[in-house]
Amino acid sequence: MNKKQSLNSDYFKEVYDANEDPWNFETSEYEAAKYATTIAALPKDHYENVLEIGCSIGVLTQLLAQKSTHLLATDISQKALDLAAKRCIDLKNVSFKLLNFQNEFPDDLYDLVMISEVAYYLSPTDWKSAVLSLFDRLKSNGNIVLVHWLPEVHDYPQTGDEVHQSFEKLMQEKMTNVLSNRAENYRIDVWEKL
Repeated sequence: MNKKQSLNSDYFKEVYDANEDPWNFETSEYEAAKYATTIAALPKDHYENVLEIGCSIGVLTQLLAQKSTHLLATDISQKALDLAAKRCIDLKNVSFKLLNFQNEFPDDLYDLVMISEVAYYLSPTDWKSAVLSLFDRLKSNGNIVLVHWLPEVHDYPQTGDEVHQSFEKLMQEKMTNVLSNRAENYRIDVWEKL
């Protein structure tokens, strides 16, 4: 049996070429409720330097910006970034960068890293490598937030549960879980660096 590979920029180019809001982030009541729960799960009221992995069209980015002195929102899709930048044009504390977090990372240090609905696009091996790189960019007592859809998606290399379980295994002596919330179709885990 062949293991699934990480999804690449071509996959997301096709997705965004077909639909500018492919997951209905702007209009879905489910997404709005999940975003509200995600923001409420943050252990701190404010973060100095925030990294958002996979910002898509910037709906969660707008909410994170209210909790951030500076927010770097990243995505693998230039079209998604352009849409996010347009949505957040009045938010002076937000900047955007095209990167593939499978193997590209900013040099800065962060006190919050948001990974919402993106880690299951990576193969288990690539996810492990990304986790270790992100951990190295996290300040002491900083938080990593994982939020993922739980049902299996046939073309995603991992499920949400697999992503969260492998993170826990990798970080069991480096981070502590400060919140775990499981809804019907998604889960949120908040981790703090020791």
